[in-house]
Amino acid sequence: MAAPFELTDDSVVVIIGTGAGGGVLANELAQKGISVVALEAGGRYLPEDYINDEWESFGQLAWLDARSTSGDWRVADDFSGLPAWIVKAVGGTTTHWAGASLRFQDHEWKAKTNYGDVQGANLLDWPIDPREMDDYYTKAENKLGVTRTGDRTGLPGNNNFKVFEAGAKALGYSEVHTGRMAINSTENDDRMACQQTGFCFQGCKWGAKWSAAYTDIPRGEATGNLEVRDRAHVLKIEHDDSGKVTGVLYADADGNQHLQKARIICVAGNSIESPRLLLNSASSMFPDGLANSSGQVGRNYMRHMTGSVYAVFDKPVKMWRGTTMAGIIQDEARHDPSRGFVGGYELETLALGLPFMAAFLDPGGWGREFTSALDGYENMAGLWIVGEDMPQETNRITLNHDLKDQYGLPAPNVHFDDHPNDVAMRNHAYKQGMAVYEAVGATRVFPTPPYPSTHNLGTNRMSEKARDGVVNKHGQTHDIANLFISDGSQFTTGAAENPTLTIVALAIRQADHIAAQMVNGTL
Repeated sequence: MAAPFELTDDSVVVIIGTGAGGGVLANELAQKGISVVALEAGGRYLPEDYINDEWESFGQLAWLDARSTSGDWRVADDFSGLPAWIVKAVGGTTTHWAGASLRFQDHEWKAKTNYGDVQGANLLDWPIDPREMDDYYTKAENKLGVTRTGDRTGLPGNNNFKVFEAGAKALGYSEVHTGRMAINSTENDDRMACQQTGFCFQGCKWGAKWSAAYTDIPRGEATGNLEVRDRAHVLKIEHDDSGKVTGVLYADADGNQHLQKARIICVAGNSIESPRLLLNSASSMFPDGLANSSGQVGRNYMRHMTGSVYAVFDKPVKMWRGTTMAGIIQDEARHDPSRGFVGGYELETLALGLPFMAAFLDPGGWGREFTSALDGYENMAGLWIVGEDMPQETNRITLNHDLKDQYGLPAPNVHFDDHPNDVAMRNHAYKQGMAVYEAVGATRVFPTPPYPSTHNLGTNRMSEKARDGVVNKHGQTHDIANLFISDGSQFTTGAAENPTLTIVALAIRQADHIAAQMVNGTL
């Protein structure tokens, strides 16, 4: 284990957050011999601590600090205090994810060029050439042990998948399989194969699913170069008179405050907390918040176009058995404006346990139709829709000065309005999702509105020009050379794919960049 670093040690890289971005970056830097202090607001839980019960697991892992919501999206009505279900723990939301690990398609890196001017959308091309990412994607797939990449076999299909696949084929879809999943189909990387118990979202008790919590973090610590401080909630980033960041102020588990000095600071607190921290770190030199000369910090919040479809059959499916999301239809992920929208979407298998099904199937609706649907739970199949949503400047994270968190700081407000492109895509996806199940004899289908559990992206986006975003192609803020963004908030656009693989690939790439800059003395 790393000897603890001194609070006054200004040679360390401080990383805020330990999820897919921060946890991977911490390990990658530690492996290169760089001293890292990682600060995690949540506690530390390992597979033996995870709870195979949805509500109890939610209480153990969820980020439940004060938040508010506004906008026309369903979540603002149904879950006003919970705009997003993210994890507060070492490993971040890599604990609570399904494992779907898909590369972006080439056209998605250049949305502005390929989609043209979409009214009301703040589209921009990523300042990255897709070919720059090929090797990093391969490294990320190998790190995560992604099935159907390298020589790794796919996971077996459960009943939920078999129904889904039969419906897909009946509709003429061809790109349907059990997915590219960061879940071991065979023993790999000193971790066992998936045991098919179906609690992928509650933290994998077998360690078959990749999570930074029990792979990258302990490996980084084993080098002696990484110290992880859990229950260390960062309050503010400090800077000197030249505008360079110099350290972070954080509160420990007892509420005592400490200032950790730093040579470089990397923010990886997710797309709500990362911009909030920059805004809460405003000073006389940076009155609008750190790295915010463009006014883009907090803007362009994306959460993917999502929704679900559940169907009832006349025979049991028992969709909850087996890997939760080992099933995907990719045919609709193409860019084809003839469907009435730009960008595309994936359909992925999904099963919710009864308690969450009761909360989410029709929020606020407890009529006979709803209760009879739950009576048919054993006979249900389910899928989740995930598609590219449009960045909008007005979809944004701001500070809510009327609502304070436990440290007296303004809480984040999450404002989101659906773009007409999102609505058109969702309606198309509902129609296709229902058709998948009707093609194999569903007796009833339920298009279900979006949940709080989502992919939070944007808010500190990458841009070629400083005026259009917050960070450059390496996640380095345009305004402050030694301040980096290392999570999904750096996404310029969202693409149709689940984002974790891309966050990991960018973190590996960012580690190479930071190490090179440290060696040549520019950082």
